[in-house]
Amino acid sequence: MEMELVRGLWDYHWWANRRLFDVAAALGDEATQREIGKEFSVPTLKGMFVHIYGADWVWLERWKGNAPTALPGEAELKAMADLRARWDPFEKEQRRFLEAITPADLPRIVAYKDTRGNAYTSPMWQMLQHVPNHATHHRSEIATMLTMVSGSPPPTDLILYYRSVAGHQKP
Repeated sequence: MEMELVRGLWDYHWWANRRLFDVAAALGDEATQREIGKEFSVPTLKGMFVHIYGADWVWLERWKGNAPTALPGEAELKAMADLRARWDPFEKEQRRFLEAITPADLPRIVAYKDTRGNAYTSPMWQMLQHVPNHATHHRSEIATMLTMVSGSPPPTDLILYYRSVAGHQKP
């Protein structure tokens, strides 16, 4: 059951990211690169998606034993299409990593450094929960930004994801 919960949370994470990404991308690059407000963690829609992608990337790198000193930046990802082109293969890499995790891996303590070089240790299960939860915060900001730009986006409720997976509701 533990692995089913972990994998379900990650499947939801990928579903919710893509659901909002597709809405934002349909607005065009001008809209996604326009500053919406400094009160957000990142002031643009594209920047917010780059941040989610970058955080996912940095955590996977840590789990692979690497110590990145920076997240991928907005400057190298000029448009939403550039981000999608990088995110799709990366998501496949994440899926392979998650498929290889076993229940015995969940309590394993992982030592890692943040981007400033500070050392930490955490059990794998906490980090596997943290990454989708981190993105939930930023997806809420994205939903607010999308509402300001074009109207309320489709919901990303967890139960809607479960219903769509079960075939009870359209995605």
